Amino acid sequence: MSATLESHDLSVRVDGTPLLRSTSLAVDAGEWVSIIGPNGAGKSTLLRALVGAVDADGDVLVDGESVRSMKRMERARLMSWVPQIPTIPSTIRVFDYVLLGRTPHRHPLAAERPEDVGVVKNVLRDLDLHHLSDREMDSLSGGERQRAVVARALAQSTPIILLDEPTTALDLGHQQEVLLLLDRLRRDGRTIVTTMHDLTLAGQFADRLVLLAEGEVKAEGGAIEVLTEKNIADHYRADVRITHENGAVLVVPRIRTQESSPDDH
Repeated sequence: MSATLESHDLSVRVDGTPLLRSTSLAVDAGEWVSIIGPNGAGKSTLLRALVGAVDADGDVLVDGESVRSMKRMERARLMSWVPQIPTIPSTIRVFDYVLLGRTPHRHPLAAERPEDVGVVKNVLRDLDLHHLSDREMDSLSGGERQRAVVARALAQSTPIILLDEPTTALDLGHQQEVLLLLDRLRRDGRTIVTTMHDLTLAGQFADRLVLLAEGEVKAEGGAIEVLTEKNIADHYRADVRITHENGAVLVVPRIRTQESSPDDH
């Protein structure tokens, strides 16, 4: 199960304001690309444009075929996504919420099949949610709810998975759990596109980084090429120190002491 994902000159305007400017992206089958950039850079808008959740100029292709020519359910069998702010039906059980991910694979009036139930159980176990399957979504903590939203997308069993800040509200252990699961899926051939604020994690897990700012791609490549002090200073307005450890790029904010403050000179 694998597929390529491309965008060509994607542009999005809201009330005349450009949020995304002629953005082109190419993601190979089985590649993990992480979109990084400061707040307001257009990262979430790009993901929404890729899945057709916002009106956009330009085109999106899966395995060379334009998704504009596809019906909604056909597209949902190819791409799943985790939005930053999902719409969750009130009082729905965790199991039933994750089961909604199987909708593109079933007839609209058909009951769930044993195959669907099996997929959901496996995903719940992988994300440490099996013991919460009978709980209502409203009763979960923020981190538990986030994992359930990721679980629903994974239950969709698509070759392409897009996740907007998938580790939001997760503690360190569950962050690692989710990212390692995505890494395993990528190794199995899934195509992964994420947005991430944690630059060190983005650099450790993604095959390639795309730095977005002001709705445009400013840099792309491996972590060593993109995560530079200059790029981060220019686009994040942040003062950081870049170090390398066991092949990983670590982004560490510089902590200015009172003694080194410019105001003291």
